[in-house]
Amino acid sequence: MVNVPMHRFALILAVSTFFLVIAGASVTSNQAGLSVPDWPLSYGQVMPEMKGGVFFEHGHRMIASFVGFLTVIMAIWLWRSDDRKWMKALGFAALGAVILQGVLGGMTVLFLLPKAVSISHACLAQLFFSTTVGIAIFTAPGWRRGPESVEDSGWPSLRFLAVCASFLTLGQIALGAGFRHRAFGIIPHVTGAVIVSIALFTVATFVLVQFPKHVALCRAAWASIGVTILQVSLGILAYVVRLNHWDSAYPTGTLVASTVAHVAFGALTLATSIVLAIEVFYHVRPRAAVTAGLTAVSR
Repeated sequence: MVNVPMHRFALILAVSTFFLVIAGASVTSNQAGLSVPDWPLSYGQVMPEMKGGVFFEHGHRMIASFVGFLTVIMAIWLWRSDDRKWMKALGFAALGAVILQGVLGGMTVLFLLPKAVSISHACLAQLFFSTTVGIAIFTAPGWRRGPESVEDSGWPSLRFLAVCASFLTLGQIALGAGFRHRAFGIIPHVTGAVIVSIALFTVATFVLVQFPKHVALCRAAWASIGVTILQVSLGILAYVVRLNHWDSAYPTGTLVASTVAHVAFGALTLATSIVLAIEVFYHVRPRAAVTAGLTAVSR
């Protein structure tokens, strides 16, 4: 049964989570945890150079609390109203993720930005955002109407390519977080950007070539291509700005803005890659299923 209010609520949760990703990136980019580890409650208690970090941290905490509240409601709503067991499980998985994210965030502050915890915190934030996007898709009226099935005639299979592209994108996000938290240099992240871009463009191109008239698949493919192009462009911009401000004692507004935009579109890149994978699994029948169907007909 279609539940339009639930779908709209899921959209609100996804949008709110996206703003949470932006707020978290703003905290990291302002070196908030490094500048003010004890997080004073009074904005006037810190030096002017550090106020950006404190301001964004307070904002981040407020948005995180709001997203956590929405996630609790979403999980309960799915448990009580959705007849799909896997959706109930997904709702509680989202709730577990947001709780774990809060724990990791607290550890990041208490232990002064340990690299492993900070990188995990960044990656989980992106995964949680993609989860909320998935919930919004699965609660949409179009999803309940059923798939517009097409046959996968290419090699390797679209399902395999889509899953690989999503995992590679998540790995690239981890490399980006590692670079921002100074776990290693820029080379792994740049190399990963090339590999991930090729993977995403390959999946999207395969979809567009094989199913040029399939609205849902083409929409997801073009979204993935567009977001990937913007993300690569923002990555280049962020690196150039970083080079020009390498000796700055505190992050400049330009450096913060370019970095935050790059992180935000990183979240969108992962989300669009997962959405494309979801659409492929939903609409495209794998080669084995096609072969089995042909065999059954021939018999």
